[in-house]
Amino acid sequence: MASFVRIDVSPEVLEWALDKSGKRAQLQRQFRMLDKWLDGEVKPTLRQLEDFAKKTYVPLGVLFLRHPPREELPIANFRTFGDDLVTEPSRNLLDTVHLMARRQAWLREYLMEEGYEPKSFVGSASTSDDVVHVADSIRSTLGLAHDWAEMVRTWEEALSKVFRRVEAAGIMVVRNGVVGNTTARKLDVTEFRGFVLADEYAPVIFINGNDFKAAQMFTLAHELAHIWLGRSGVFDLAYLQPADDAVEKACNRIAAEFLVPTEVLKRHVPQRLQNLDYETVFQGLARNFKVSPLVIAKRVLDMGLINYQFTAKRTA
Repeated sequence: MASFVRIDVSPEVLEWALDKSGKRAQLQRQFRMLDKWLDGEVKPTLRQLEDFAKKTYVPLGVLFLRHPPREELPIANFRTFGDDLVTEPSRNLLDTVHLMARRQAWLREYLMEEGYEPKSFVGSASTSDDVVHVADSIRSTLGLAHDWAEMVRTWEEALSKVFRRVEAAGIMVVRNGVVGNTTARKLDVTEFRGFVLADEYAPVIFINGNDFKAAQMFTLAHELAHIWLGRSGVFDLAYLQPADDAVEKACNRIAAEFLVPTEVLKRHVPQRLQNLDYETVFQGLARNFKVSPLVIAKRVLDMGLINYQFTAKRTA
């Protein structure tokens, strides 16, 4: 009988759980009285509340609070929307970060107990360091040549190669498109592309597996830069633009230099720019370096090899 008792719950808390779930339309179909719960016209039964908690991935006890709890990411938040930082993480993002943090804590304890030394490259760089020097340090640690990307055929092969080298250096790399093993909880690329948990014993990189391969490559490079700077964070890198933060901007520059080294790009650009099909030029370079054409375009512009007027003329 207890399961049929109607519970006085806060509509504000129900609304909060609904927003965090990211499944409003789906839950409104599953719970026909949901709108009336939110309006306070009808109270849910205990059994309904238990089902609602399960489907919104919220502990049942939280739904008995009078006001929503304040939940924050345990790492720096560099996700953006337009010019503003996104402050409210979804339940899927929160649970994924906490899951990786638990794995990291276990691995860190194990490595310390086994007498492993801390990894010297974690936090070895600063935002004021020369970008080329930091990128070279990352490549050296991973055992990659400047032109390594040209030696593999596809983006997936390139990613697999870097993943192996990163893991061999003692960095845990996880690429997943869902929360844990729950296929119904798909991770939203528009919310975040990845995050990194910097630690001198057990650094962790997480990449949203739902992203395009070329985007995953840039995310991986960006996260490696975070580890070299010793700074944890979660980011979306919308249009490859970092948040307005010194660390994020430095990581983007390091990632770009790591993936598209200045000295290698300069060897390609002069001859390629003779091609009148400007789009083909960038696509060809993107295949060489295993990045997106957008990364190539930004590198060429930032290096001053072409200007915006040249771009407009060639693409008109």
